[in-house]
Amino acid sequence: MVIKVFVATSSGSIAIRKKQQEVVGFLEANKIDFKEFDIAGDEDNRKWMRENVPGEKKPQNGIPLPPQIFNEEQYCGDFDSFFSAKEENIIYSFLGLAPPPGSKVTKSPEEASSLPDGEVAGEAQSTTEGTEKAEESGEHETQEEGDEDAGDPAGSQEKDEEEGETAAEEARVILASRLGIEPVPPELEGKVLTTAPQGSPYDIYSSCIITIRLTWIYQHGNKHNPVW
Repeated sequence: MVIKVFVATSSGSIAIRKKQQEVVGFLEANKIDFKEFDIAGDEDNRKWMRENVPGEKKPQNGIPLPPQIFNEEQYCGDFDSFFSAKEENIIYSFLGLAPPPGSKVTKSPEEASSLPDGEVAGEAQSTTEGTEKAEESGEHETQEEGDEDAGDPAGSQEKDEEEGETAAEEARVILASRLGIEPVPPELEGKVLTTAPQGSPYDIYSSCIITIRLTWIYQHGNKHNPVW
């Protein structure tokens, strides 16, 4: 089967020329056999195209414009139909062709509705089984991670310490930003606490840092007190 593309090579319309180029370029790029029929220089081609475009597909004036696409004698559609099929990844169905081996294409609504109930049900069942297996796998991995943490107290402690350090650093940055000061390095916080004037931004900063420390100790029982 050969795809027939009716074009007007001498068309004065830029829009028509672009549409023709897009159709032809796509077919060439995807190695789909086709043949161009020029309606501008051949009256027979023009007459055949106009007679074989279905009435409901013709514009109000009754004269269809190129490009028009056929599969042998079977009408496929105009550019708008071609473009929609390409966007929906059903171009081979649109052209009435079997997709090449290994290609991923979406079935058209007509093809999907024509499938036997058993096949549709089978696909749904396969999808459900795949989802259930994925969920079981995720639960199993979560359980394994929990078992690993329980069997490795040192690893759990390191993880808690990393999380504590990250939270502490974020707290320092946010707090300093709110107070309009630069974050104080951990090793200097004790000195700032004793030297900052009462009520100053640095005094407030140090008091908040102490509160954060006490909260961490309370929540973690002082087991994994991070380096502040």
